[in-house]
Amino acid sequence: MLDEILGFMSSGNIGGIPTIIVMAIPFIIGFFIGFLIKKFFKIIILVTLITFISSYLGFFAVNLFSLKNIADVYGPEVIHYGTMLIGILPVGLGLLVGLVIGFLIG
Repeated sequence: MLDEILGFMSSGNIGGIPTIIVMAIPFIIGFFIGFLIKKFFKIIILVTLITFISSYLGFFAVNLFSLKNIADVYGPEVIHYGTMLIGILPVGLGLLVGLVIGFLIG
């Protein structure tokens, strides 16, 4: 069975593009995104801290009702597209594995 899978990956085509490339591109993209997330993590924490402090001091207000409305409107759409991305197993799995590896190595 493993020989068949490896044979399909090395000899098959998806839309004229070799299967191994179709499976490697999401891994590389996930690795790059994970690497960037790791590098920008300190900046994200700093910006979040500044946002909470400035909100606490009253420089701007965080309206939880508007955040709930945004989550109600766009939440199902985000879940739908996330499920579609993960649902395409080789693409979603490669992206997820690349993201984790990029985050851990970065």
